[in-house]
Amino acid sequence: MKAPILPPALRAALVLSALAAGPLGPSPAAAAEEALDLCAYKPAFMEEFDSLSVAPRVLNAARWISHTPWNGDFGDARFVDDAPAGPFSIKDGILHITARRDEAGKWRSGLLAASDGTGAGFGLRYGYFEARMRLPPGPGTWPAFWLGTKRPNTDKTPSIEIDVIEYYGHSDAAYSAALHVWYKGEDKKRTTNTVQKIPVPAGSLLDDFHTYGVRVTPETITYYLDRKPVWRRPTPPELDKPLFPLVNLALGSGFPIDRTPNPSVLLVDYVHVYAPDPEGRAARCPGH
Repeated sequence: MKAPILPPALRAALVLSALAAGPLGPSPAAAAEEALDLCAYKPAFMEEFDSLSVAPRVLNAARWISHTPWNGDFGDARFVDDAPAGPFSIKDGILHITARRDEAGKWRSGLLAASDGTGAGFGLRYGYFEARMRLPPGPGTWPAFWLGTKRPNTDKTPSIEIDVIEYYGHSDAAYSAALHVWYKGEDKKRTTNTVQKIPVPAGSLLDDFHTYGVRVTPETITYYLDRKPVWRRPTPPELDKPLFPLVNLALGSGFPIDRTPNPSVLLVDYVHVYAPDPEGRAARCPGH
C-alpha cells in the first residue's frame, strides 16, 4: 500500500473480477494442503509490543519507522511521528494506534514500517507473516496489515505489495486481501492489482482480536484468517526480494470520513514473522 489509491468504483470492479474468477478460497483438498503448520517454521521477527522502538524516517537503532519508506503516505489522516501526543501508545502489551483530530481539526494517525528508505531493517522473502489485531468501528476507518518489498528507494525494479487485510469501516461484514505488482516509469502500464473480498460475520472483527496471516512460498501466496486459509494466488516472478511488514490505521480510501469516530483506535497485540526451517521441526514440536 499505497500507490496509487484506487477509487471506490475501480476497487469494487477489481473485487468483482476476483470473485468472478473463482471461489473465495481453496477447494477442500487445496485447503488441506494449505493448512498452516508452524512446526516447520522458526521465529524470525517477533514484535510483542511490550515496548515500542520507533524513529521518524531512518531506522538507525530503532525497529520501526513511522512513515512509509518511500515517503508516500496516504489516506485522509496524516501519519505523524511518535511524540508525547502522538498516535502510538502501549498498554498491557497491546499497541494502540489512534486516529484523532488535532486542535485545528485535522486528522492525525499512525503507521509502522519495519524497513526504511535505505533498505535497512527486517525482511524475509519466503515465510509466514501474521498480526493479531482488533479493528476500530465506524465509517471511514481504514486499518491494514501488509507487506512491501524491502529495498532502497533508488531501486526502480518492480515491487510487490501483499495486503493481508484492508478493512473499510463502512462495511463490517467483509475485508479485502490483495496482491499488487507495481511497475514504474515506462513499464507502469504493466502494474497488476488483484483484490479479493473476504466475508465475515457482521461486526466480528470489531468485537474481538483475530489473526491475519499470509504464507509466502516460491509457488503460492496463501492468506489466512485465524490461521484458516481464505484465499490463494500464484507467487509472481517479480517477488525476488525480501518482504517487510507494515501496520497502520489510515482513514478514507475514497470513502467519507465525516462520521468517523474521534478518536478511532486500532489495537495490535503482535506482529510475528516466521522463516521456513523444516530441519528444526522435531525440536520445536516433538511427537508431531
